[in-house]
Amino acid sequence: MIITTGFDPIPDIEKRALRLAEHIGADYVPRGGTSAAKLLKRYDGREILVVLQETVRLLVSGAEPLEFHPSMGFIRAKRILKGEPDPLIEAAGMQPGDSVLDCTAGLGSDSLLFAVYGGEHSQVTALESALPLYSLLLGGMDSYVSGLAEVDGALRRIHVVHSDHYSYLQAQPDNSADIVYFDPMFRSPLTDSAAISPLRRFANPEALAEGSVAEALRVARKRVVLKEKAQSGEFTRLGFTELRRGSAKTSYGVIEL
Repeated sequence: MIITTGFDPIPDIEKRALRLAEHIGADYVPRGGTSAAKLLKRYDGREILVVLQETVRLLVSGAEPLEFHPSMGFIRAKRILKGEPDPLIEAAGMQPGDSVLDCTAGLGSDSLLFAVYGGEHSQVTALESALPLYSLLLGGMDSYVSGLAEVDGALRRIHVVHSDHYSYLQAQPDNSADIVYFDPMFRSPLTDSAAISPLRRFANPEALAEGSVAEALRVARKRVVLKEKAQSGEFTRLGFTELRRGSAKTSYGVIEL
């Protein structure tokens, strides 16, 4: 993987790109005046993360560039800040200050909701196994500017970890997180949005394993939560109680501890 900057970066951006490259073990390449297409061709289709002033951009050969953005997570976060209910927060039974382990971070929208609602004393850890997505999340959450201080602060508090969830869960002590959350729907979404399409190549197509749920039950103190298609057989297979939401196409399943 390659880390670079936009054209003519200020020194702070260049330093941030260098730090990110060192952190993830990627190669840093000064941008100069080279176009995105030429960069991808020069480095034989390797993924390229471009560090910008207020976000980061992922370049993938054969796909549209993708900038970090919390998307619908931002809209839902604003509602939470207004005191409105959110179905994920309600399903998780989260209280301010709770710790959450998001085992399937994806684009980070759900982690943002947990961090906004949980407040400054909560601890949200987001796991991502694909290095390009991990790099996008790490760089984006560190630099994205939404225009709302509460949202920006929540993004900065999220601890992003490059790991598959089973290995990470195995290494955690018993009862070490209040809530453990899975959203494996990235492997087979209801719709393929412009934000998701460039990332399809990085998706893990495997169904959630019973062993992962067993580890989550050991690690969680309060509740394990699963997001799936409404009336999915996955809830029964994995031992979750489905919480139906009217005509919504997705549901949350819970295992109370």
